[in-house]
Amino acid sequence: MSDHTKITIDEVADSADAVGAGDRQESRFATGPLGLAGVGLAVHRLRPGKRQSFGHRHQKAEEVCLVLSGSGRVRLDDDLVELAARDIVRIGPTVARRFEAGPDGMEFIVFGPHIPKDGELLPDFWADGDASA
Repeated sequence: MSDHTKITIDEVADSADAVGAGDRQESRFATGPLGLAGVGLAVHRLRPGKRQSFGHRHQKAEEVCLVLSGSGRVRLDDDLVELAARDIVRIGPTVARRFEAGPDGMEFIVFGPHIPKDGELLPDFWADGDASA
């Protein structure tokens, strides 16, 4: 018997509502439903003109983000990086990040190593009233 798992992303629970962010985004973390042991995988859909509800960083995990559709930007420490469909961004460990959608929204996937308790939430990183980096 083959060792594989197939799901559709719509089968994965949207975690955004649970943290009060359903008005900004959808966030579906597929690591558990896929039975992944060493890889983290998430799909995020930001509503038009909305920013993720908080920033975060990792101490060890490097992440790769692939924009599937739409456009926006990401703040990476003190840098703002413009994003469009099919762009790929590598984010090194310890880099603070927070994504923001453009006028059409933005859907993107994030993947990298799954390291339990490696993440740090940064609620004030790139605060909503802060238009600059």
